[in-house]
Amino acid sequence: MSAAATAGPGGRAFRLLASLAVLTTILVGLVASPAAAASYTPATDVGSLYSTTLMTGAQAYWKAGFTGKGVDVAVIDSGVAPVPGLDGTDKLYHGPDVSFEAQVPELAHLDTYGHGTHMAGIIAGRGADAVTGRYPGDTSNFLGMAPDTRIVSLKAADAAGATDITQVIAAVDWVAEHKTDNGLNIRVINLSFGTDSRQLPKIDPLAHAVERAWKQGIVVVVSAGNAGFNMANGGPGLTNPARDPYVISVGASDPRGTTTLADDALAAFSSSGVPGAEGSKNPDLLAPGKSLASLRVPGSFLDETFGATAQLGEDNFRGSGTSQAAAVISGAAALVLQQRPTIRPDQLKKLLTSTATALPAVKPEGQGKGVVNLAKALLTATPSTKQSYDTATGAGTLEAARGTPHLADEVELQGELDITGTEVDTADLASQRLTGRMWSGGAWSGRMWSGGEWAGRMWSGQKWSGRMWSSESWAGRMWSGRMWSSESWAGRMWSGVNWSGRMWSGDVWSSAGWN
Repeated sequence: MSAAATAGPGGRAFRLLASLAVLTTILVGLVASPAAAASYTPATDVGSLYSTTLMTGAQAYWKAGFTGKGVDVAVIDSGVAPVPGLDGTDKLYHGPDVSFEAQVPELAHLDTYGHGTHMAGIIAGRGADAVTGRYPGDTSNFLGMAPDTRIVSLKAADAAGATDITQVIAAVDWVAEHKTDNGLNIRVINLSFGTDSRQLPKIDPLAHAVERAWKQGIVVVVSAGNAGFNMANGGPGLTNPARDPYVISVGASDPRGTTTLADDALAAFSSSGVPGAEGSKNPDLLAPGKSLASLRVPGSFLDETFGATAQLGEDNFRGSGTSQAAAVISGAAALVLQQRPTIRPDQLKKLLTSTATALPAVKPEGQGKGVVNLAKALLTATPSTKQSYDTATGAGTLEAARGTPHLADEVELQGELDITGTEVDTADLASQRLTGRMWSGGAWSGRMWSGGEWAGRMWSGQKWSGRMWSSESWAGRMWSGRMWSSESWAGRMWSGVNWSGRMWSGDVWSSAGWN
């Protein structure tokens, strides 16, 4: 396995510095043994998607005939693989790949890390034998929150979970500009990502990008972060861009081993707001995020690293985090959007927060309005509301938006440079974004980042072969004609730091970046 890298100023190759890793936080719940995994029964597992769809009220929507059909959800993540549960006809559509693996045909668009597929399964997974109209009560087939929703995947992270803030911004911009191209109907962005930036949302470049998407009618769902209360002593609270006032920021609830809400608590890792702090906000609501079972990518980094304890049967993998909670809400949003096609993002946010169930023992800075309750939302009239927060200018700095994590080699990727080593004027980017001219073909703001033609890249009924990626598979990769450095991940060592032993406690992996 190889450290992610890309060319920077002076031809230097940037790779991920372990101590500042921009890694997906997929927090693994333990499985008792391989035998237990083989006998996995979703009906008796509180963390199964069957239980999650019951607890959240998604099955109430299914009974009413709403399964997310006709709604596309953009998943900006580490890619999505067409594994069983996401390999149905017209189930998975690939937007541009802006990751470090975009130039490698056998890796482009595919999920070598394993996180994006886990999110997509929660949002829209559907087992091959699931029957339309018979989803409620089906314990035999994997069914995500909105089983008939289509996933539009934008790959922004590689097999190490490595990405830069500019890649995420570029992906958000593409969705905003191409939401209805080629028969697409992208109404939701799932962004299970965040940095520990202290930059105020009103000037942050990433906040500006997600606000622009929101105001163009796209519901943006963002994970709150996994650093626990207030993230850290003196920390900014929620991650960036979850602190943006417009988006739906999602924390994780802990069902505590039952499917009843009465004993639910705030998950210990779920980040909270900082009361009275400028630029802070509380999560808007909570969703289950503890030890959720979703789809596995055989041979991906997470599968090979944690599969011995996290794998459930052949196809599923258990993980925890506000990433998973955000995916639950993205699926919930798809259900509401099928029911109410003309609902605006502000109204949808208000509908979900106003019908949520508050947890009595949890402060508002931890839970917002409470745990999502779709059964109540189904029968509640669409609220008339409009958010009127100050609009982000986007003129802040990329460096501040990155927060602590950086790509690095001899030097870190710092300042106002993108991954190609090109100087970025954030005020100019914000101006371009308002005109809707950020993307042209495969180029974002004049940079060729997309790994080939995106239009028509669709997986329709193709069988996933369970690929296994060795270190040789991505050695010697190229990015726009520049060679990346490559190192063995056999010892999971980056820059002389032992990654495998960092900050792992119980089933909680603590890192900034993917949540």
